Amino acid sequence: MKQYMTVSQAITERRTIRKFTQEEIPFETLKNLVYFASLAPSASNIQPLKYKIITKSDACRMFPYLKWAGYIAPEGDPKEGEEPTAYIVVLADTDIRKSGWEHDCGASVQNILLGAFEQGIASCWLGAIDRPKIAEEFDIPEKYYIDSVLAFGYPAEESVAEPKTESIKYYKDENKKYHIPKRTLEEIII
Repeated sequence: MKQYMTVSQAITERRTIRKFTQEEIPFETLKNLVYFASLAPSASNIQPLKYKIITKSDACRMFPYLKWAGYIAPEGDPKEGEEPTAYIVVLADTDIRKSGWEHDCGASVQNILLGAFEQGIASCWLGAIDRPKIAEEFDIPEKYYIDSVLAFGYPAEESVAEPKTESIKYYKDENKKYHIPKRTLEEIII
């Protein structure tokens, strides 16, 4: 019998990854991640979000328009042979809803990231992106606002969450493992 990951496991174990093996992710798998997004909550059930899937054959075209690891760039950036093998571009269709879709994006992206993690696929949610260049490169019509880009691949590094001490800045240790400081419950419950 197949063992499934619990939702709690996925939430507590999924972390951002920025270095990937070059194994291709099947298109059907990426399409299934978009299906998970389609099931996310949407304000007034308007469902203004659309998605563009970029597979391995076109992934190299996306890479130059993304900023990766602000706190530890360029060391934390994927190097040649570590790049994502797929992307999903999260779009807001402004013909459906002009504004107020940001919460929808958060819910749909979380569904995608957790769904990917369950399948052994690592991810990085990128908001520091060159929207005009991405729109031009991938022929995305003006009516779509590019909210963010999700990068995918099979992991080639490890990332762990830890309690925040002095700083929220993520870092890599001497073994190249990512450490992601998270605020404690005492800090966030008021």
